[in-house]
Amino acid sequence: MDSDHVGQPAVQVVFGLALRQLRTEAGLSLRALGKAVHYDYSRLSRAERGEHLVDPDVVRTLDTALNSGGLLARLRGLAPVDSARRRPAPAAFPATLGTGPGDTVKLELRTAGGRIVRVALTRREFTHLLTTGALRAVLPAGIADLDQADRVRQVLDRPRRLDPQVLGYFRRLLTEHYTADKMLGPRQLLGPVMAQLDVLDTLRRHAAPGSAESVLRLLTQYAEFAGWLHQDSGDLIAAMHWSDRASQWAQAAGDDEMVAYLLVRKSNIATLDNDPNAVIALAAAAQHVRGDISTKLMALASQQEARGWAQLADIDRFRRCLDTAAGLLADSPDEVRPDAPVYLRGYDLDTLEEQSASAYRSAGDSVTAAAILERKIRQTPPHLARDHAHLRAKLANIVVTGPDPDPERAAHLAIGCVDVWRQSGSARIAGELRTLDTALNRRWPTLTGVRDLHEALGGLNDQRRCVKRE
Repeated sequence: MDSDHVGQPAVQVVFGLALRQLRTEAGLSLRALGKAVHYDYSRLSRAERGEHLVDPDVVRTLDTALNSGGLLARLRGLAPVDSARRRPAPAAFPATLGTGPGDTVKLELRTAGGRIVRVALTRREFTHLLTTGALRAVLPAGIADLDQADRVRQVLDRPRRLDPQVLGYFRRLLTEHYTADKMLGPRQLLGPVMAQLDVLDTLRRHAAPGSAESVLRLLTQYAEFAGWLHQDSGDLIAAMHWSDRASQWAQAAGDDEMVAYLLVRKSNIATLDNDPNAVIALAAAAQHVRGDISTKLMALASQQEARGWAQLADIDRFRRCLDTAAGLLADSPDEVRPDAPVYLRGYDLDTLEEQSASAYRSAGDSVTAAAILERKIRQTPPHLARDHAHLRAKLANIVVTGPDPDPERAAHLAIGCVDVWRQSGSARIAGELRTLDTALNRRWPTLTGVRDLHEALGGLNDQRRCVKRE
C-alpha cells in the first residue's frame, strides 16, 4: 500500500484494505464487483485506495456480494456519515516513523461468522491508525480505547509534555503482548510492537531534559521484548541489536533491575552460539550488578547459569545453580515489583521446572527432561498454541533420542506442531522440528509417520537456523 495513505482519514484506509482483500478473495475485478452492486467501479477503486468512503446503503450491498458477514458495514460505521465531506485528514507522523521495504504489520479482521480477512499496513501506517483510534473495532482490548488513542495523538502533537496516562496505556499494551505471544508468536506481534516502540522513541527524543526517565524505563521494556520477538523469529542480529539498545536505555534510566535482566537475556542468546563460557559469565555478571535487584531476577540468573554448566557437562555445578534458583523462588514466591520486567511477573517455581527441561536435556538426563515436558504439556492450556507446540516439539526430540526411542510417537507429537510453526513464525519450534526431521529420516525413513512429517514440513530445512529462548 502506498505510504501516501498516511495522510488520509484512517477509517477510509482500513475500509479500503478490507474491501480490496475481500474482492481479491472473491476473484472479482473492480468492474465485476461494481456491476454486481450497481456502483461505479471507479469509486470502488478510489475506496480501495482510501480516497473515498462508500455510502452506507452500498456498503450493505457489498457485504452481501462479498459474503463478508457485515465486516464492511462495521468498519464503515466507525466514521461519521458525513466524514468524507467534513472530517479533516489526520496529520501525518514525523519522518522518524518511516519504514523499510517489507516492514509491515498484518491485521486480522474477523467477520461475525468467524471468517478472517488479513490485511497489511506499513509500520508507519499502523502507528498512525493506532493513534487515531481507527483500529478500535479490530484489535484486542486495550488498543481499542478511543480516549487513550486521543491522548496519544495529543502527546505526539506536543511530545515535550509527557502524559502519565499515555505511558500507562502502553504499559498495559505490553502486558497484553506478552500474553498474546504465548498464543501467537512473533509473526503477528512483531509489527505492532515495533510500531509502538517507534511512538515511545519519538516521545523520548522530544522529552524535556531531565524528564525522560519514565519513558526510558518503558522504552527499555519494549526494546527487550522486541529483541525477544526477533530472537524467536530467528533474526539473531536484530535480537542482539534491540537487547543492546534496551541495555543502554536501562542504564540511562538508572534501572538496575533491567540492566541485570538484560545480561540474563544476552546470556540466553549466547546459548545459541554454543558458547557456554559466555552463558555462565553473563549470567554471573547479572547476579553481581550493584543496586536493588529482586530475588526473582537473581533466581532467573542462577537458572540461566545452570544452562551453561549443563552445556559443559559439569553436572554438580548445574544442579547447584538450579537448587539455588529454586531456593530463591521458594523464599519469595509472591515478590513482584510494579516496574519489574514483564517476564518476571509470571516467573515462579513452575516456570523454573519447565525451563530446566532444556538444561537436563543438555546435561544428558533425557528421562528427567521428558518427565518434566510430559507434565507441562498436560498443564498448558491448548489455546496457548505457540507454547504448547514448542513443548511438544521438544518432547518429540527427547522421545526419539532417549534410551528407548519411539519414532512413531515422535512423528505424531511433531506433526501437530507444523501448523502452529507456520502461523507463529517461531524459530524455536522450527529448530526442534528440523532437528527431529533429520534424526527420523536418518534412522527410520520408511515409517509412514516419518514420511508424513517430512512432507508436512516442506521447505523447512532450507530456512535459516533457528534459535531458542529458555
